[in-house]
Amino acid sequence: MTNLEELIEEINRFEAIISDWDESQRCVVVGLKRVIEALHKEALARLIKNLKQESMPALRHAVEDEVIYAVLLYHELVKPPKPPLTERIQTALEEVRPGLQSHKGDVELIGIKLPDTVEVKLIGTCSSCPASTLTLSQGVEQAIKKYCPEITQVIAVNKNLSIDNANSGLVSPFSPTVTSTWFKVATFNQVPESSVLAVKIAGKSLLLYRQGVNITCYRNACAHLGSPLEAGKVENGIITCPAHGFQYNLETGECLTALDVSLQPYQLQIKGDKIFVKL
Repeated sequence: MTNLEELIEEINRFEAIISDWDESQRCVVVGLKRVIEALHKEALARLIKNLKQESMPALRHAVEDEVIYAVLLYHELVKPPKPPLTERIQTALEEVRPGLQSHKGDVELIGIKLPDTVEVKLIGTCSSCPASTLTLSQGVEQAIKKYCPEITQVIAVNKNLSIDNANSGLVSPFSPTVTSTWFKVATFNQVPESSVLAVKIAGKSLLLYRQGVNITCYRNACAHLGSPLEAGKVENGIITCPAHGFQYNLETGECLTALDVSLQPYQLQIKGDKIFVKL
């Protein structure tokens, strides 16, 4: 019997018959099927090995036959075909899109520069977020490389757009120098042990943290989207942003979620029981 459709019909007919048998009878048939398939797989694997050594073109030509390819695929002797590159990139972007949209942002595929480069555009809040480079490298880029290992570079076409530092909660170290003044912001006992106190002074919101006799001061703004931190949970010296879950070490200001950003620190002095901050 050489007609493919007739073979498939025979397979379906026998499977229907077996489905009505009791469990012990089906186990015998399934066991026989497994052993026969293992024998066929070993024979096919040896055939492929010999063809690779003798004639790769002949092997490629054989695999182009849809029936041969289907049988080899069934026995896991060939890999399934990859979807087109564009489709895989879009799948990667769909994976990270919910996280971006939760921050009122998104990402768009701009272009593919073969053999190894993809251009994307961060849109919405992601286009001006202080942590946009981290969004690109830790989110979008990793997802694309997971689905498309042949891609080695992911470039955001708007990655060099300026950031509105006045609203971001971050201040550039290259900002013009201004006159500094010491302000009394609180007394020592006003800052709860192993917790934080938010104060507003000179138009700025500050966050004080006390651990024993040590006090640190930061701008009360998450380095992600500038959200206030005072309502965040403090545990073992680590505060969690109540808006999006970014975590910070309150002794150093280091961000534990995105290692390339940190809280903006302020210099302070303690005179008696009074705390002064330099602004």
